[in-house]
Amino acid sequence: MEAKIQKAIDFKLEGHRCYKEKKFREAIGKYHRALLQLKGIHVVDGTTGSEVNLLNQTAAKLTEEQRRAVESTEIECYDSLTACLLQSELVNYERVKEYCLKVLVHQQDHFKAMYRAGIAFYHLGDYECALRYLRDAKCREPTGGHYDRFIIYHTQKCFSNCFTLMFQILQLT
Repeated sequence: MEAKIQKAIDFKLEGHRCYKEKKFREAIGKYHRALLQLKGIHVVDGTTGSEVNLLNQTAAKLTEEQRRAVESTEIECYDSLTACLLQSELVNYERVKEYCLKVLVHQQDHFKAMYRAGIAFYHLGDYECALRYLRDAKCREPTGGHYDRFIIYHTQKCFSNCFTLMFQILQLT
């Protein structure tokens, strides 16, 4: 079990290296391989229900340190996957949303996951959810962060699109 966890961490670190080198497709592969190493290791926290958490009998064998390593590796991989996917020429916003929500299950105040979820919901046309996530991200933005202008821009676009949709609906009646 320790070997699987270490292998997952190694793949995650390789993914980080690829991301820094702007090899986003390769990084995506490394993050997925890290998550595959974690398959079958069940992290018991009583509330999550994450898809990586599969086998109850394995959970009893994990030490607290191993449990934290598995959970943090999973969170980092999903967070990094969203960063890579957003660099793609054709962004799969459904996948970005899915991965952001997986991160937020474990860390409700994860700024980047909130921000990226807002962007994903915006591009998927769910402006109400987009606004909620962008506002939450704005409240948690690190001081001096460069996300401020992006959050404001997308918030304005959400409002604009909501009003456009509302007027279209009114014109149909």
